[in-house]
Amino acid sequence: QVQLVESGGGLVQAGGSLRLSCTASVITFSINAIGWYRQAPGKQRELVAAISRGGTTNYVVYGKGRFTISRDNAKRTAYLQMNSLKTEDTAVYYCAAVTLDSSRNFYIPKSETAYNYWGQGTQVTVSS
Repeated sequence: QVQLVESGGGLVQAGGSLRLSCTASVITFSINAIGWYRQAPGKQRELVAAISRGGTTNYVVYGKGRFTISRDNAKRTAYLQMNSLKTEDTAVYYCAAVTLDSSRNFYIPKSETAYNYWGQGTQVTVSS
């Protein structure tokens, strides 16, 4: 069983930055991939970025150049650095983890249904 706890959300002005953290209850080396998702009011949850155990990353178009995902296995933590924030980035941000096996170091799920653990979410509000 893996527990994920997000932190770092809050209120920021447009153009500002936030760094979200996702701390796992187990060593992150046992986790194949970590994804950051977000859900705005009235909208479906959507992928923000994901990172494999081997360090490969996947970003959605709106996040490229503004968001950076990283992981520190020693600290059991993944990060989402968000710069140049826009009001449309306002949402609850969730981290998710998938554990498969030790051989798939560069695996990143194509669907959120593949993730078997989710955090409770952290609110990010960007004001104009």
